[in-house]
Amino acid sequence: MHPILKIDISELSVSERIQLAEDLWDSILTTPDEVPLNDEEKQELDRRLEMHRRNPNQGSNWQSVKERLGLSE
Repeated sequence: MHPILKIDISELSVSERIQLAEDLWDSILTTPDEVPLNDEEKQELDRRLEMHRRNPNQGSNWQSVKERLGLSE
């Protein structure tokens, strides 16, 4: 077992577990080409990117979402 997996995640606070999930996700984003996507997922991402390009002010940034959820520090 990898040493990092020896911790009991249930002993972490909710905010610590959320931070762990964010850190894990961020580590995956450093190698986006290794994330497998099927054609349907690629098409959906392309559609969303096009929507964003047409109206970049629509929606919320991640910081705003975290603040609404009470997750910002």
